[in-house]
Amino acid sequence: MARYAVSDGASKLGIDVERRYEVARKVIEAAKRRRGAALMGVCNVTPNSFSDGGLYASLDAAKGRVDVLVDEGADLVDIGGESTRPGAPRVPTEMQLARVLDVVRHASKRCACVSIDTSDPDVAERCLEAGATVVNDASCLRDVRLAEVAGRFEAAFVLMHARGSQEAMSGFGACEDNAYVDVVADVLHEWRGAAARAVDAGVAREALLMDPGFGFAKNARHARRLLVRMAEWVKPLDVPVVVGVSRKSFLTSVDRTASPTERLGASLAAGMFAVNAGVSVLRVHDVRATRQALDLVAWLKEREEEPDA
Repeated sequence: MARYAVSDGASKLGIDVERRYEVARKVIEAAKRRRGAALMGVCNVTPNSFSDGGLYASLDAAKGRVDVLVDEGADLVDIGGESTRPGAPRVPTEMQLARVLDVVRHASKRCACVSIDTSDPDVAERCLEAGATVVNDASCLRDVRLAEVAGRFEAAFVLMHARGSQEAMSGFGACEDNAYVDVVADVLHEWRGAAARAVDAGVAREALLMDPGFGFAKNARHARRLLVRMAEWVKPLDVPVVVGVSRKSFLTSVDRTASPTERLGASLAAGMFAVNAGVSVLRVHDVRATRQALDLVAWLKEREEEPDA
């Protein structure tokens, strides 16, 4: 097997591996040893994402966002050219590529582990060719060709639980309470079915990461149940878990009027709870604040038995 030509970012960390998903695994494992979890920084190259739409729509702004994320401590950079907010329209392949391809190239020079957030197989393929290491699928494998591409490139594959398309999805409050018999059991069952299809399509089991899909076909009550019961379903899984609770609408349960950018405190608390339950990766907008929280918790744990610390 030919060795994977690692990105400049991976080379700087001395990562030399045979498979792309091994880059992601090494980065995540190193971050977990250092601070308890890896940080996936969000770079939305879109006009309509729920909290930062339009801020990084130009190439220069997107490259600048990547630089900030890396400088603030992101272990992975997740780049997307299509909003996944409920009701958002699909974005054609060429438009997604026009938005993200040069950003992926730039990010691969700065970061060892670059993720492309797309459910479009053609976008994934071009971005993997440009240096991406991870495919982040928010569709729960609506198109099996996406897994075929990830498998062929031996990329890491973040498979997120969802139901239906984004265009057809209502806001978080519109999902009926009885949409799930048991949200934890149902999410795991449906995710495992999608994971089996991904493996059948060529994704190595060790390349998979699981995302429960906070905010996707789930209301605030469902999200709270997933979070409260997280330890019971994260720890038995045989793949790393990625959680994206940053700025999500269900956090307004504790502050009804908070806009997305006013949910940092709740985002940090939810993230720390998730890490304590065994989550491996936090997908966040606010990298520096989350890194500070993780680093302080790690520091305190090392010194909790030292009376003079």
